[in-house]
Amino acid sequence: MTRAEAKERNRRALLAAARLIVARDGHRARLEEIAERAGLTTGAVYSLFGSKNGLLLALVGDHLGPHYEGVERAVPAGAGLTEAVETFARHYRRLCDDPGALRELSFEISLQDLALRDPGLQPRLAASVRAHEERLAALLAARGHDGTALTPRQAARLATALRALLIGLSQAVLLGHAGAAPEEYFAATARALITPGVLGPP
Repeated sequence: MTRAEAKERNRRALLAAARLIVARDGHRARLEEIAERAGLTTGAVYSLFGSKNGLLLALVGDHLGPHYEGVERAVPAGAGLTEAVETFARHYRRLCDDPGALRELSFEISLQDLALRDPGLQPRLAASVRAHEERLAALLAARGHDGTALTPRQAARLATALRALLIGLSQAVLLGHAGAAPEEYFAATARALITPGVLGPP
């Protein structure tokens, strides 16, 4: 195994261990236990991520990256705005049926709890989430709607509203507050956001 391969193996092991322990312990997650579970030392964490917060931020990227890659694959390149938004919403609903969806929700809530308790982590976590939201905005920008193309500014406003709506709906489904809430319900509520009040001026 090359040095680069060993480094990547250790990185993946630490991320996997951190994911399990953060989901279980939230803000009480201990760096020593994460390193031990990965079969490494805390020195490996500092060498690869710089700090515990660096590891947590990498964990956010590791979690959100595949999600947005899935969205980008699901939304047709030539689709208009309405079709793109509906496809995105349906994709979100299907994620609720994944066997690991509740575990994912627990992990996400634990990360938010960590950020609320750590003033140094909070802005960095927000920046990481914002970067992924920008990927969604880029996916929506320039799509046709009512004879015009969505501007980057409008796409950013819509992306923020869509994420908030779909995260809330998904949590309601997973926690049993929204019943079955079929894909069509997700698509219809997302579609309802395509209004002048949400999009704003070009």
